[in-house]
Amino acid sequence: MAKTIMVIDDSASIRQVLTIVLKNGGYDVIEACDGRDGLDKLFGKKVNLILCDVNMPNMDGITFVRSLKASSTHRFTPVVMLTTESSESKKVEGKQAGAKAWMVKPFKPEQMLDAVSKLCLPN
Repeated sequence: MAKTIMVIDDSASIRQVLTIVLKNGGYDVIEACDGRDGLDKLFGKKVNLILCDVNMPNMDGITFVRSLKASSTHRFTPVVMLTTESSESKKVEGKQAGAKAWMVKPFKPEQMLDAVSKLCLPN
C-alpha cells in the first residue's frame, strides 16, 4: 500500500510540482492550499508525512504545525517545512512548534524524495 503525503502550499504551481515528484516516487498525495484547508482535509485520514509551506493566508505553516501537534490523532505525523524562508529564527520557531525538518525552496526532486523516505511514518 502506497504511503500518503499531504502537500500544503498556497502556490498551485508548487503543489503541482510536488505532487508530480511524489507520485513519481510512488506516493499518494493530498493537496491543501493553506493550514486551515490542511487541517480540514486531514479529518478522518491517515497521512505518513506532511510537507508544509510557512507563509500562507488563513493559517500559516507554524500555526498549522502547532494545531497538528495538539491533535491526538496526528500529533506524531512528521512535518517538513518547505519554504523560501531561511532565517534562523523561523527555523527555531518551526522546530519548537514540532516540525521535523526544514527545506528551502527551490528544492531538488531527488533531495526531496530522499528526505521524505527517511522521515515517513510506516503504514
